Amino acid sequence: MEQWFNMLSDIGFPILVSFYLLHRIEVKLEAIHAALVSLK
Repeated sequence: MEQWFNMLSDIGFPILVSFYLLHRIEVKLEAIHAALVSLK
């Protein structure tokens, strides 16, 4: 059981952080895209 917790902390945390950062980048890219489209 302890191996599962170690594996979850070693793999799960970086995956969670990656998804969080990708979501933030996606929101900012959508805002930049909307600003560029409005310039046309």
